[in-house]
Amino acid sequence: MSKLFLKPSRILLAVLLSSIPLLSGCCFFNPCDPKMPQLRSSWTVVWRDEFSRPDGSSPDPKKWAYAIGGNGWGNQELEYYTSRLENARIEKGNLVITAKEENYTGADGVTRGYTSARLKTQGLFSQTYGRFEARIKIPEGQGMWPALWMLGEDIPSVGWPKCGEIDIMENIGKEPATVHGSLHGPSTTGRTSDLTAIFELPAGQSFADDFHLYAVEWEPDTVRFYVDSNLYATFTSSQWPAGGIWVFNHPFFIILNLAVGGDWPGSPAASTKFPQSMLVDYVRVYTKRQL
Repeated sequence: MSKLFLKPSRILLAVLLSSIPLLSGCCFFNPCDPKMPQLRSSWTVVWRDEFSRPDGSSPDPKKWAYAIGGNGWGNQELEYYTSRLENARIEKGNLVITAKEENYTGADGVTRGYTSARLKTQGLFSQTYGRFEARIKIPEGQGMWPALWMLGEDIPSVGWPKCGEIDIMENIGKEPATVHGSLHGPSTTGRTSDLTAIFELPAGQSFADDFHLYAVEWEPDTVRFYVDSNLYATFTSSQWPAGGIWVFNHPFFIILNLAVGGDWPGSPAASTKFPQSMLVDYVRVYTKRQL
């Protein structure tokens, strides 16, 4: 049985970089969608989930495992993560992760006022370097915290933050037009070393209004962050904070979750509507083709 791991509190050292378009090449998608990046032909898909199982079914157990529990996950979160269809199921070609307001007591005796789901590829798939992407429609509302992120596969032996963490996309409900991309790792001078950047939509728009593509391109000593066709941050080992240790050179696994509450987003407000759902159209992982 997979061990459960804590998602760390965020220490946001803002590194705000200009948005520039992804270099174009041959269109990987057919038909070409202006919101999708024009991927170079050197990328090859090596793992994917298009969530094409029948409506009402659970996520593919050959690709996804569940993290279960309601211990706050290191962030004082308020939900209990379950493996129930009510919280994670396939509908109309999407993975639907749903947060519900309900009293729920788990097998460990912990009772929470919300339920949700946290899926991971730990023990099933991990990779060093490549392009990791997912097309997602996130929820909205104070206290909601959807995320697409990765942890180092060696977390059982070294723990966090030595394993490293790559946050491809995080959003907190009180910032409907903003997503965050981050790296977290160990430090010799403190608990963590971190680099974080944000991407913002134009005024009046919200990420909850539509699907968007969130991605990282990870190479030795470099991680690039994208929203749709926009490259908005590039982090390198040379930028890493003094005293920090660059640990992004070994396999990482993927996590999709929808948290409720916590130190960073705060608790839901009276105006927050439930249930709330995060819809995932697909998750794809690529490697660089050897030319």
